[in-house]
Amino acid sequence: DASSRGLKTLLLERSDFANGTSSRSTKLAHGGVRYLAQGNIALVKEALKERGLMLKNAPHLVHLLPFVIPSYKWWEKFYYGIGLKIYDWMAQHFRIGKTELINNKKVRSLFDNLNLKGLNGGVIYYDGQFDDARLALNIAQTSVEHDAVLLNYFEVSDLIKSDGKVVGVIAKDLENNEIFEINANVVINATGVFADSILALDHKTAKPIIKVSQGIHLVLRKEFLPSSDALMIPKTSDGRVLFAVPWKDHLLVGTTDTPMKVPTTQPKALEEEIQFILKTLKNYLVVPPTIDDVLSVFAGLRPLVVPTDTDKGTKEISRDHKLIIDKTNLITITGGKWTTYRKMAEDTVDEAIQVGNLPEIK
Repeated sequence: DASSRGLKTLLLERSDFANGTSSRSTKLAHGGVRYLAQGNIALVKEALKERGLMLKNAPHLVHLLPFVIPSYKWWEKFYYGIGLKIYDWMAQHFRIGKTELINNKKVRSLFDNLNLKGLNGGVIYYDGQFDDARLALNIAQTSVEHDAVLLNYFEVSDLIKSDGKVVGVIAKDLENNEIFEINANVVINATGVFADSILALDHKTAKPIIKVSQGIHLVLRKEFLPSSDALMIPKTSDGRVLFAVPWKDHLLVGTTDTPMKVPTTQPKALEEEIQFILKTLKNYLVVPPTIDDVLSVFAGLRPLVVPTDTDKGTKEISRDHKLIIDKTNLITITGGKWTTYRKMAEDTVDEAIQVGNLPEIK
């Protein structure tokens, strides 16, 4: 966003591009059905718009994916059907498919291994699926085409200040241990779950703004759900939703929501998280996977912005983003969903232009 506006832009990445949360999602470009149920209308509307733009702007990486919610109680398909009709309507001209109630026979034809006991039909709706890591790299490539400089394996160790204002960073090239002092009109802290560590460089007594939540995914053989459609389990025992989606000739299942005390660069799935997903699948599949069927596991960390009510569980915290401008002129952007990153970037660059009194080239 910054480089395409003609701003001289530098990105410093501590590890590989898209190494962290940006490559460890459920690979869904969606509005967030769960957030609709929570009443977060503004976030859902924004995410649905961004989902439509992702499909339009990156059709080589983003595609339409049908989702089926199986119904085991007489009221479920009507309840979820009405909610998803509203979900469709909220997308307005960015709508990508039409929600339908489907009968038992149709659901059975889509999923061979689905538990049929008590099944009375279901709901089919449409969202997007995308390659998160490839999209991040494509954005990086586009940025370079607009003359941005992107350096990975560069770690920021301190901020440079002048007259109480942040005017640059001190960074270390981790490949050859060389230290650089880099001056800048504006410094943006866009470090996800590590945002607090940069804020602490600005103010040693800075209060934490991030609650870290871990989500994991299991990769299974596709034979456990051999379908081109995805399965959505609308309510797990911990009140989340669980997705089982086709992904590169395999089945991707997730996710969890586990509060973590501190962020790590290489998060690892907890045994109880793996067992939670396997236990949930056991209720829905005739032949459920066991621990021996898990081909791989990956874990990602969500940078959730601390709410006023700090006792809130991580699954109840809004996935909306937060933009903070310190009196030192340090800009921090954090939180948010993959689907809303374009809007996050736009908001951040708008503020950077104001803070740094930068010339904007449209």
